[in-house]
Amino acid sequence: MEEMRQPGRRERLVAAQERDGDTCLWCARPLTGGVGATTDHVVPKVKGGPSWLENEVAACRRCNGERGHRGAVEWLEECERRGWTPDAARLERVLVSLVAAIGERGGQRRARPHLDAQLRRLRKRFPAAA
Repeated sequence: MEEMRQPGRRERLVAAQERDGDTCLWCARPLTGGVGATTDHVVPKVKGGPSWLENEVAACRRCNGERGHRGAVEWLEECERRGWTPDAARLERVLVSLVAAIGERGGQRRARPHLDAQLRRLRKRFPAAA
C-alpha cells in the first residue's frame, strides 16, 4: 500500500486558511499585512500532536508564541480574559476533525488522551460551540 505524502508546513498553512478563513483562531486579528500567519498545533507536538492539517490552525505569530505548549482550551480562556474574541466553534471543528483523522489513520497514542480531555473541557466550558 502506498503511503500518502503529507503536505509541507507552508501548504498546510494555506490549506488551514482556506478551510478556516484569514483570521487568527485565538484573537481574531486578520492574517494579512503586518500580521504574520503561522500554523499552530491544536494538540501541541510535545503532547503527541501530529503535524497534520487536522491538528493545525492558522494563528498570528503573537498568539502562537504566547500560547506555547498550553492546552487549546486553557489558551482559549486566556484569550477571552484578555478581551479577545477566540473562535470556540472553529476550535471544536478542528478537534473533531482530528479525532476522525486519528480514527482513520490510527496511531497517535500520546495525543489521544489530551485530545479527548480538550474536547470534554471545551464542550463543558463553551456549550454553544458544540
